[in-house]
Amino acid sequence: MSLSIMTDDHTMFRKALRKMLEKEAYPYYEQWEKFREIPREFWLKMGENGFLCPWVDEEYGGLGLDYSYSMILIEELERVGQGLGTSMGLHSEISSPYLLSFGTEEQKQKWLPGCLSGELITAIAMTEPGAGSDLAGIKTTAKREGDYYILNGEKTFITNAISCDLAIVAVKTDPHASPAYKGVSLIVVENGTEGYRKGKKLNKIGMHSGDTGELIFEDAKVPVSNLLGEEGKGFYYLMEKLQQERLVVALQCLVEAEEMLKLTIDYVKNRQAFGQPISKFQNTQYKIVEMATEIELGRTYMNQITERHLNGESLIKEVSMAKWWISEMAKRVASECLQLHGGYGYMEEYEIARRYRDIPVASIYAGSTEIMKNIIAKQLEL
Repeated sequence: MSLSIMTDDHTMFRKALRKMLEKEAYPYYEQWEKFREIPREFWLKMGENGFLCPWVDEEYGGLGLDYSYSMILIEELERVGQGLGTSMGLHSEISSPYLLSFGTEEQKQKWLPGCLSGELITAIAMTEPGAGSDLAGIKTTAKREGDYYILNGEKTFITNAISCDLAIVAVKTDPHASPAYKGVSLIVVENGTEGYRKGKKLNKIGMHSGDTGELIFEDAKVPVSNLLGEEGKGFYYLMEKLQQERLVVALQCLVEAEEMLKLTIDYVKNRQAFGQPISKFQNTQYKIVEMATEIELGRTYMNQITERHLNGESLIKEVSMAKWWISEMAKRVASECLQLHGGYGYMEEYEIARRYRDIPVASIYAGSTEIMKNIIAKQLEL
């Protein structure tokens, strides 16, 4: 990333993070993919070195840095692999920020230090078997009984579901609200809560190291003090945070495209066919040029809207554009790069195969391509 606001401090942060990842992540990543988990020890090392939730205020033990440092974190994690980038990126830059923005002082003191240290891994649970894009249509309920909420329902496709210690759960505290979204609230559910259990770990096509699973609530008894913000405001909180979530996903897709292109350029320069490197063939050159151009355009746009996001601007249209176009572009890049690898690209020993498997879901989660286009159409007053 090359933003106009980058300083020597940003460079030092990136170098320190990259040095740690080269020692603690890159050598083991294929093993994590094989065993389908990121070891808790690695989370703790990231926390110990100050690389989780860099935006947390100093009063809670954090560094108090702005979102530009988070972007560096997202980029460097994603270069290792999408399973790591998605799992750790979600904890650090998507779910944990809800606690700082909407939590009480007591909640912040209780949970943020653990989010920083890696002792508490977070998830955000919105999607259900019958409700994905339609957040107002969720069925999980939370009925207040004295000092507790009683939760019933099921969440699925939840990143960090199996490994999480805290789940920020979207529930209906008023199932009869009209319109329906006014009945949505957010409640933090902790491991060990009576009536709460983890469901199965889902067997995905790709992103194997990052766990995705189910959360099940059967008369789960959660203290009222775990309500995040106000009752009935959950949908508004979700909408407020979706800008950053979609910006994160767009950046992850862009980094994936950059990495796949880098792998492919190296391959075509070294792969011989008909007595010369295949990089010398005009078709290969044109394909590389086309991908490089789209990636560069995506990077330029991402830099622009990142700076505007840092300035606090509302970017509903722009972030939606970035999320759908860059995720779809990354899928095109994956396909072209695999093709240029020939038969070797289909072999698991080549990194392009993993990245090819990982990327398609990015155009589905955090708002599908179709939902992004619907949002943009509304913004254009169509």
